Amino acid sequence: MGLNPEFAKGYSRKGAALHGLKRFNDSITAYENGLTKFPADKGLKSGLEEVKKSQNPPPRSTFGGAGGNPMAGLFGPDLIAKMAMDPKTRGYLNDQEFMNKIKLVQSDPNQLSNMLGDKRIMEVFQMALSGAGMRMETRDADDEEKSTPAPTPASVEKKPTPEPEPPKVEEEEEEDNTDWTPEEIKKKQDQKASVEAKERGNNLYKKKDFDGALAAYDEAIALDPTNMTFLSNKAAVYFTSKKYDECIAACKEAVEVGKANLAPFEDRAKALTRCGKAYQKKGEFQNAIDTWKDAQLEHFDKATERLLRNLILEKKKRDTLAYQDDDKAAEAKQRGNDHFRAKEWADAVKEYEEAVKRAPKNAQIRNNLSAALCKIMDFNGAKRHIEEALELDEKYGEYYFFFT
Repeated sequence: MGLNPEFAKGYSRKGAALHGLKRFNDSITAYENGLTKFPADKGLKSGLEEVKKSQNPPPRSTFGGAGGNPMAGLFGPDLIAKMAMDPKTRGYLNDQEFMNKIKLVQSDPNQLSNMLGDKRIMEVFQMALSGAGMRMETRDADDEEKSTPAPTPASVEKKPTPEPEPPKVEEEEEEDNTDWTPEEIKKKQDQKASVEAKERGNNLYKKKDFDGALAAYDEAIALDPTNMTFLSNKAAVYFTSKKYDECIAACKEAVEVGKANLAPFEDRAKALTRCGKAYQKKGEFQNAIDTWKDAQLEHFDKATERLLRNLILEKKKRDTLAYQDDDKAAEAKQRGNDHFRAKEWADAVKEYEEAVKRAPKNAQIRNNLSAALCKIMDFNGAKRHIEEALELDEKYGEYYFFFT
């Protein structure tokens, strides 16, 4: 879409901005261009009048302005420009009755006291004070009675400097869809409806109505297939229902949709983390580990890292136990004995180590491994294994390297 030349507020804001920058001629041109298209617009008329006053200001007294009132400077010719730039006061420019009050105060600041009952006047006054770096303090009668004399300089305590207030964020205006195509309007409507369907799904999920939740999420996906969140929500339902294969498929699809539509890395990582949990529930530990590693590449998360480390340790233990086999240990030990008799020390060590992995609690195999390690001058290794053999069976204290 291009810029909309029929947007009256655009000319008004441009004129106000140029007015604030004291580019009076450019500001007048902006207002006049707007009035050629919108001759009845009150905001444009008021803005043009004020910028012309700023360009040729009336003579001021030496103290503050008309009548020597120190508040007169706050209601100077640039007040209209300030009002146009402030989202709280911008709409007042179109109220002719209110603008007549502003003009009256500008011409006679002493009239301000008669208008303080109008909240809008107070808002403009506060905005003008803020722009001038001032702050208005209000006290009631009780405060005045309780006030104490100003302390002497010696008794004044240093107070911490207050932190500056965060800048005010201008409220977003409602989108102007006058130039949208029918396809764009339908897309926006579908996206809004998809979010509503997702919220229904969330409420049904909380009530443990999983079938209803899935139907609502499917509706959301049909309305907006580019949003990976709906697929991730389906995966959550499947995981809670212990349908882990469906959960894994939904997570993978969510990640693909997220990548295709530039979804946040954190959202993609969450989907992968849930996918890894489903693999873990199925006992497919290596798939879970690989998936969590992919999740960490998308977006690092401490909780996912703990899951990953714990599962790696658990898998190692499980693999070690699964590898143990007494029969295969005996076969490896016999091969080691044959190599030892043939003085093939390195091959003997290799076979004995395999036998130890197959039967780590067999003291005799560790004793034989210790003897073979001595032959290749690995005395530290030999000492370690014979000590472990002694812990398993004390008889090896009498003959460390008894070969069987």
